[in-house]
Amino acid sequence: MTEKIKILMIDDHPMIIEGYQNTLQFTKAENQELYIDIANNCDEAIRFMDESVLKNRPYDVLFVDISLPPSKDGSMNSGEDLAEYARKVLPKAKIVILTMFNESFRIHNIIKTIDPEGFLIKSDLTSSELASAFQAVLFNPPFYSGTVNSHIRKTLTSDIVIDEKNRKILHLLSQGVKTKNLASHLDMSLSAVEKRKKQLKDLFSIEDGEDETLLTEARKQGFV
Repeated sequence: MTEKIKILMIDDHPMIIEGYQNTLQFTKAENQELYIDIANNCDEAIRFMDESVLKNRPYDVLFVDISLPPSKDGSMNSGEDLAEYARKVLPKAKIVILTMFNESFRIHNIIKTIDPEGFLIKSDLTSSELASAFQAVLFNPPFYSGTVNSHIRKTLTSDIVIDEKNRKILHLLSQGVKTKNLASHLDMSLSAVEKRKKQLKDLFSIEDGEDETLLTEARKQGFV
């Protein structure tokens, strides 16, 4: 029995997409027929998704690159926004996230907001891993690549519990954002930010009170 699988690949690098396509076509099971559409930006991706719903031929699998140019109307700024949109309009589709980002904060944020069936860091990616991920996502999701798993493991084995706001503080500090500017990024008062930073330093047992020491410790434990 032939299994027809409809795929949308979203990436703004044509060479990369060509590689994904070739790998999947070459490694698919004998009974699988793959129909692959390609979108190079957010606007094309939305158009393909909406059309597939209108024609009642929804996609089975979406490969979504996180770093994409924003849509023309500014409503979609990245692959993350697209994946969230896909969750609404294509509730049965399996979503595979591909990204160069490997910071803990981004990984956790994507798992929390999108909960993808596949999550691959591009620097981990080989043809055989992509082929394995594809079959696993179809039949036994989720499939996370090595870097994603090690970030998850680190945070699970840590005794420290950090909420989303504190994760964001660590992430912004690691990007070089000054404390006085954190408040506007987080929609909080400066005193609330200072209080949270003090909590973080207590949590990580930072004796010298320095932000850099806090970041070093947070990195060691997989929070940044």
